[in-house]
Amino acid sequence: MSLPPLMPKATAVWLVENTSLTFEQIAEFCKLHPLEVRGIADGEVAAGIKGLDPINSGQLTREELERAAANPAHHLKLAERKVKVPEMKKTKGPRYTPVSKRQDRPNAILWLLRNHPELKDAQIIRLIGTTKSTIAQIRDRTHWNAQTLSPIDPVSLGLCSQIDLDFEVGRAAKDRPAMVAEIGSTLLPAEETTAPEPAPLSQTFADMGKPKREEEAAIDVDSVFAKLKQMKRPVDEDDEA
Repeated sequence: MSLPPLMPKATAVWLVENTSLTFEQIAEFCKLHPLEVRGIADGEVAAGIKGLDPINSGQLTREELERAAANPAHHLKLAERKVKVPEMKKTKGPRYTPVSKRQDRPNAILWLLRNHPELKDAQIIRLIGTTKSTIAQIRDRTHWNAQTLSPIDPVSLGLCSQIDLDFEVGRAAKDRPAMVAEIGSTLLPAEETTAPEPAPLSQTFADMGKPKREEEAAIDVDSVFAKLKQMKRPVDEDDEA
């Protein structure tokens, strides 16, 4: 798509006053509506604008103008610029938000605070063009319209692009310090979950002097009573004496 000339309305005023071009030719060259060009010819539009000669400004050659005047179907083309104009770089600062979408910014801020709390205030300001005080009011629920706010994705509202949002979220994730994993946040290995629970320490020491049940079952009952009889004999002899 071709670019419009510099000061398109002033150029259209000059072409209407000084050439026999059709309204459609002038409108196409200046990127205006044909009715707007007709309004310029009738004096209803651009009444106080002084015409700009596109030939003197180097935007149109005289040969191209004569060719278009001779053929109403000819499309005017801008002359090639002899001097290259450097592209304007994006300036750092808050993003400009159209007036029609400014009322949606509080909802977008609420969405960002809930879904991406790692974002800094400066990043939110770059994304949707708000102020730090507004962010603080929405975060503290002191905003004048806090009761009716609802979180809405700023991308769906057209306040920022998905690429810009992903870039800021990725930057915030890099700047965030690594957090220590909380206890119980990971699964235990199967060896630990299936192993029998160890006995309490007190019970372990108490059971050290007790014989095992298997050993008790293996003891002969007759031998136990025989030992008891031998222990009683000396006592019985002393009593008889």
